Amino acid sequence: MQNVKAALVTGGSRGIGAAIVERLARDGAAVAFTYSSSRETALALAARIEAAGGRALAIQADSADEAQLRAAVNRAAGEFGSLDILVNSAGVLEMGPVDSFPIERLDRSLAVNVRGAFIAIQEALRHMKAGGRIVTIGSMARERVGFPQSSVYAMTKGAVAAMVRGVAIDLGPRGITVNNVQPGPTQTGMVPEGYVDALVGMSPVGRLGRPEEIAGMVAYLVSPEAGYVTGASFTIDGGMIA
Repeated sequence: MQNVKAALVTGGSRGIGAAIVERLARDGAAVAFTYSSSRETALALAARIEAAGGRALAIQADSADEAQLRAAVNRAAGEFGSLDILVNSAGVLEMGPVDSFPIERLDRSLAVNVRGAFIAIQEALRHMKAGGRIVTIGSMARERVGFPQSSVYAMTKGAVAAMVRGVAIDLGPRGITVNNVQPGPTQTGMVPEGYVDALVGMSPVGRLGRPEEIAGMVAYLVSPEAGYVTGASFTIDGGMIA
């Protein structure tokens, strides 16, 4: 077990997060992941990984809650003895017109998408050594919003991309890389109802992305081969911003 990498994926029970958890486990990492409310789904994912011979730990934690998030990071590191990989996948998609957007929903979006990612990074660094890998899951909305009522979501993902650049500069001397993956519309529950046909019509490849395609990029960025890649954003959107 000495060479096994230890990973934590926030928001890892469903969608892109779950695909990342499964890919990292398949690649040989011991993977902890957080979930907010989908307990049965999270436990089922952990059980599948364990049944396949991997090691997984599901931890209930709301990324908007600082105490819960810090405790989750420390539990993962304590369980595995270290923390080599952090993937910030937890996120919320709140849509609405600017003139009537409820401030409490704005605060929730910032708390999960931006503040939570920063707190997870800050806490993970207490356990991460040279060779560590940090990846955030952003969005192509940072590059192209595309739809009305998306201003808050796009703002949070723009903030995440800027944060990654700054943190990468800070952590470069420590041998820790920090990168941002920006999915386009992907086959998950986050795609709003009624938008699928329009999104497919906007895509040069004529389809939505698959969660495992996003996970593949994350797998590269956390690998030893990606040691010279840091402070970068990688858009995986089927050419929608081309």
